[in-house]
Amino acid sequence: MVSLNQASRNVVLSGAPGRASWGRRIGFGRCPHELPNPETIQVRSILLASEGRPIGTEAIALAARLARRCGASLHIISIARVWGTAFGFPNPGLMPTRAEWKTQRQLVADAREAVQAYGIDASCEVRSTRNASKIIVREAKRRGADVIIMTADAPRNRLAESLDWAAAPYRVRRRAVVPVYLLIGENAVHARAAE
Repeated sequence: MVSLNQASRNVVLSGAPGRASWGRRIGFGRCPHELPNPETIQVRSILLASEGRPIGTEAIALAARLARRCGASLHIISIARVWGTAFGFPNPGLMPTRAEWKTQRQLVADAREAVQAYGIDASCEVRSTRNASKIIVREAKRRGADVIIMTADAPRNRLAESLDWAAAPYRVRRRAVVPVYLLIGENAVHARAAE
């Protein structure tokens, strides 16, 4: 079981402007936004999101503890990657394969099961897109989420982030108008992958 204090060691500061700082700064330069302490904020809705990677146990613990403390609803979303277009038109060969859909469905099922171990019920879904950050931010707005929680790689320079699919959490952080907690680490739910 991961406490909020343990989870806070890997949080990247981000979120809505004008908030009190919390956590430690990671990455290049000064972070333009600062996060409220998750132990003190009040939320009604939480979005636990992934651009396709397994959701880390620390992110799950943070989301579950926030939901339990505030009585907030929790929604889990993962993105199945659409690989592009052909001459501006969708192409079936570039859409997610059955195996990719199955992997993403299993990922959200594993995250939901891990959240339920904390006694929290969560809804979950898998969506497909070429732009993960846009869909995640849109879903947060549609659901009225007060915070977004994601697992992320260690930050890199902005040019590398703009070119890499795995840097979607940082693009979500830049687009979102609500606090975005990015938990750095390899500590993800791999229950089905290990079997």
